[in-house]
Amino acid sequence: MIKNRYPRLLGLVPLIGMLLLSGCNMTLLNPKGQVGLDERNLIITATLLMLLVVVPVIVMTFLFAWKYRASNTSATYTPKWNHSTKIEIAVWAVPIMIIIALGYVTYKSTHALDPYKPLESDVKPVTIEVVALDWKWLFIYPEQGIATVNKIVFPAHTPINFRITSDAVMNSFFIPALGGQIYAMAGMQTKLHLIANENAEMDGISANYSGAGFTGMKFKAIATSQEDFDAWVSEVKKSPKQLESAEYAALAKQSQNNPVELYSSVTPNLFQIIVDKYEGMKPGPKVHHEKKEKEKEVAATDMNSHSAAGAEE
Repeated sequence: MIKNRYPRLLGLVPLIGMLLLSGCNMTLLNPKGQVGLDERNLIITATLLMLLVVVPVIVMTFLFAWKYRASNTSATYTPKWNHSTKIEIAVWAVPIMIIIALGYVTYKSTHALDPYKPLESDVKPVTIEVVALDWKWLFIYPEQGIATVNKIVFPAHTPINFRITSDAVMNSFFIPALGGQIYAMAGMQTKLHLIANENAEMDGISANYSGAGFTGMKFKAIATSQEDFDAWVSEVKKSPKQLESAEYAALAKQSQNNPVELYSSVTPNLFQIIVDKYEGMKPGPKVHHEKKEKEKEVAATDMNSHSAAGAEE
């Protein structure tokens, strides 16, 4: 009885797994934006093309194992067989055609879904500057003159131009329901162009491990109507908080599970200031600063003068 009980219990494992997975939200397969929709279609197309090889191989594996089992005495036995032109054509031609099809689809979609490529639209885009901090997201609206932490709001059916950098370690900006992720790196500016096809509240995450507070580095992305967006901007402008230099210095310090914060104003060109502060870390030709070079020349002249005076004594 004990031996028969365990197989029955093992049969419950798939059922338990299905119950646990029922709470998962397949966001990538249920996108809210055109870029995400195109990426979903690409994933499905590539998967189906690859299944043209995978499925027949699995089916034939079981079929051959059954047909040529030891107990099947009627199966054809040809121990000296070593070549079949038909099989050679099938095993080479089919994968090659699939690779060509995948290559074409990948090449075409890579250029069409280039994150740096602005989206075509008759509507004026909204620019949002993104700064990855430890461990929260700062969003700056340069045209509206406001800033937020861990929350962005933008109008649906309007292209959103994201400019992304980091004032900490490398990170990755990702709104799964809208489209692809892109890295945020100190001293550099990356770009991402997205659009929401409908009003929705979406989750944004960090897709790159960045330390102790990584799991709490999440934000809300809300697509709304143009009227509601304008009303939200007006509401943010009433906030008593202002993102000046001192306030930003405090914000940039490490902290976890930060609440949403709204700033009615922001230091002009703060995003570019953050990018430029890492100028000395960039690879490439050395940047010469005339003032610093003159200071070095003066210091060297003074040292030579003191050395000469010491020698005369």
